[in-house]
Amino acid sequence: MELTTLTGLKGTISVPGDKSISHRSIMLGSIAKGKTEITHFLNGADCLATIDCFRKLGVAIEERDSSITVHGNGLYGLLPPNDILQVKNSGTTTRLMAGILAGQSFDSKISGDESLNARPMRRIIAPLTQMGANISSILRNDCAPLYITKGHLQGIHYQSPVASAQVKSCILLAGLYADGETSVTEPILSRNHTELMLKEFGANIKTTHQLAGSETTSTISPCEELYGQKICVPGDISSAAYFIAAGLLVSDSEILIKNVGINPTRAGILKVCEDMGGNISLLNERIECGEHIADILVKTSKLYGTTIQGDIIPALIDEIPIIAVMAACAEGTTVIRDAAELKVKETDRIETITDNLRAMGCDITPTDDGMIIQGGTLHGAIIHTLLDHRIAMAFSIAALVAKGTTKILNSHCIDVSYPTFYDTFEELL
Repeated sequence: MELTTLTGLKGTISVPGDKSISHRSIMLGSIAKGKTEITHFLNGADCLATIDCFRKLGVAIEERDSSITVHGNGLYGLLPPNDILQVKNSGTTTRLMAGILAGQSFDSKISGDESLNARPMRRIIAPLTQMGANISSILRNDCAPLYITKGHLQGIHYQSPVASAQVKSCILLAGLYADGETSVTEPILSRNHTELMLKEFGANIKTTHQLAGSETTSTISPCEELYGQKICVPGDISSAAYFIAAGLLVSDSEILIKNVGINPTRAGILKVCEDMGGNISLLNERIECGEHIADILVKTSKLYGTTIQGDIIPALIDEIPIIAVMAACAEGTTVIRDAAELKVKETDRIETITDNLRAMGCDITPTDDGMIIQGGTLHGAIIHTLLDHRIAMAFSIAALVAKGTTKILNSHCIDVSYPTFYDTFEELL
């Protein structure tokens, strides 16, 4: 994709359904009793991989555009797969599904593409093994492909060394099949879509916060059944983030983004935009299916450097590529710390962001857990996405304010989470 400078992005848009919630709606719908009806589902490659895996586990799933009907098999109704469960590039599918499969009475294998099979799985293998699961890395490198055989699960209290929604969700889902209570304590609350949705489906789950400090514990107890629900998936704030940035950075712009999920464990980018001086407003705030939703109005603004660190990082980890682009266009210095998790995403995003911003003329210094960015003027460049969808989208926005032409290599990787990304721009021209 080749892009050049634009001005005057104006209009009202919607973004695709939340990726995290779309994944979880298929998983919980599959192990619930009865029918689960899902609207505004994200038809991205990752979420379609989740559908494919649960079909291989014997679940009937109907697709009609962005409406999905899952005919749940119940907690103990999944069937042995006849083939390897192919998750493609989806770490969410891999880690959450492993928790469900650990409690089944049959064997299964999970594998993905080259990128997925290089991502760390020790973080779920260790706690599942503590619960009594039989799960192993087939290549003995603590990565997928994973082999899971029948085990008898016992509840544990797991002290997670990192704030990771995927690790927490994996353990809580395994806890549905364990004897006794299962709990996970995190140093900082990570995104809580799994806890909210489990509660909607009828699980025995609670979350408690320490009076001192930021530790949070989620506890689940076995239940007889989960029950199918009607789920309207809110717009994905991770997808909205690119148009929030475009509205702030591109001159003479005003964009209204409708029906976006603003769950506090996900909406850290809104706080960062405020800290940077962004003109951003929340309209029509409400709660649906336990999730906070709002319309987001964004207007062109002069941005200033800021420091991003600590408890807010889990609430914006996926948005750091686009935040880095905003920082590169802001006045002053932006420092990002405590984000070492970036190294184990689809790419090492600290390295990938650094390389591409330098190619565009930005003064950026990578650190072990983040980066230091001096704001300035960007120029067009060739962007190497390394097939990372968030890098491709973030630097597409950078291209709109850079001098000259920018070429985004392998831009098709955007299909993982936002297949109509470039089409949405047409609505604003």
